[in-house]
Amino acid sequence: MDIFEFAIQMEKDGEAFYRDMAGKIHEKGVKQILNMLAEDEVKHARALEQIRSRTTEMADTDILDKAKNIFVRMKDFQEEFDFDHSHEALYRQAMKIEQDSIDFYLDRADQVEETSHKALFLRLAEEEKKHYRLLSGLVDFVSRPRTWLENAEFYHMEEY
Repeated sequence: MDIFEFAIQMEKDGEAFYRDMAGKIHEKGVKQILNMLAEDEVKHARALEQIRSRTTEMADTDILDKAKNIFVRMKDFQEEFDFDHSHEALYRQAMKIEQDSIDFYLDRADQVEETSHKALFLRLAEEEKKHYRLLSGLVDFVSRPRTWLENAEFYHMEEY
């Protein structure tokens, strides 16, 4: 298995993980965020497949902005939050997977010589960092939904 096959499989596994998690979650906004994460993993796999075939274009993602809007809607339209706090462990597991992906892509970027490959691996690492920040925000939101949006950290989910 070459580096691209491994990375593609890693992204497909990530997609399956997020879709499985979304199937276990009852809160619509969180389910929507998990499905967006799954879709981003599909985009990452496509980008990796394209670079293998020498067409190296990766679609942009605006997942942080979309997620922020979902969190705001959840806060504005729900009187009571009914989060299953046992799911927090799943979100933390997803954070670990994203951190492993970040490390993997940064390591590969250091190892490859071709500029386009290096650029793609660095971009994928940045995308996985966005996912990590989003999941971290989700853990915080589930832990304290009423105060989370007022916290200044929420408004810094986007790129600095």
